[in-house]
Amino acid sequence: MRTLKLYQTLLAITLCLTSVTALADSDGERDALARLIHELGALTPLIEEASAQAESDTRIRFQYDWLHQDLMRIRTGIAEHINAPRAEPRKVPPLKGDYRR
Repeated sequence: MRTLKLYQTLLAITLCLTSVTALADSDGERDALARLIHELGALTPLIEEASAQAESDTRIRFQYDWLHQDLMRIRTGIAEHINAPRAEPRKVPPLKGDYRR
């Protein structure tokens, strides 16, 4: 009986630690993604600097505006993921409310 109580207690502690770790990992991921958004934003001045120094008369030119647009799309996608609710709500059909004919 004492062994069963010990196993139950260990199981409860393990479950608690697992759920706390899962929450910490989720928060850690959000923090890392927020830092990534910041770092991507820091690339904008570098892109502008490179664009200003680019030679305009070359046959093949680097498309800095495309790079900037792609980075903005990436930042937006990451931000949408961070700001999304953790548990997506389900759509529930409306109730009729009136049950008389």
